[in-house]
Amino acid sequence: MRRPLLTAALVLLASCGEPVRGVVFEDPLPAANFTLAQWGGGTFDLSAEKGKVVAIYFGYTHCPDVCPTTMGDWARARRALGSRADRVRWVFISVDPARDTPELAAVYARQFDSTFVGLSGTVEAIEAIKKSWGIAAYPEGDVRGNAYAVAHPAATFIVDRQGRVRMLIEPGVPGEELARSLRRLL
Repeated sequence: MRRPLLTAALVLLASCGEPVRGVVFEDPLPAANFTLAQWGGGTFDLSAEKGKVVAIYFGYTHCPDVCPTTMGDWARARRALGSRADRVRWVFISVDPARDTPELAAVYARQFDSTFVGLSGTVEAIEAIKKSWGIAAYPEGDVRGNAYAVAHPAATFIVDRQGRVRMLIEPGVPGEELARSLRRLL
């Protein structure tokens, strides 16, 4: 992206008197496109999602805390959106391609909600996505075993219907509150 997402000014977007918990970009940049193969066939192409709001989370399936909590909050948000839920795509991207196959990422995401998309790819593909999105994610600990952690962004990236990164939602936002933030973009 032309400028790092995480250096943007924090702006509160108020609607009905309630601010978004996170960062709202006043002058949003286009989301960097990516295409990854989906387990079971086909590909996921972010540019094909224009017209929908897309929630993107960069995590990993072995994550002991933030990832499963965030995915649980997503599931509650999706339920809270009711009939509008189909206007949002929920995309989990593993930043641990050494352990997370496309199948494992898909199964992981779907355990929270059957509509969630779980993606992984080659090391090269994930590195390219990390670079284009301006994020860092890296293993911590001894990678020769399977017990290492992966440092990764904890926020959920929200892409608006025009394909621009509009928000970064901080971790731990309850599902109903996340749904209220998403409704502003629907």
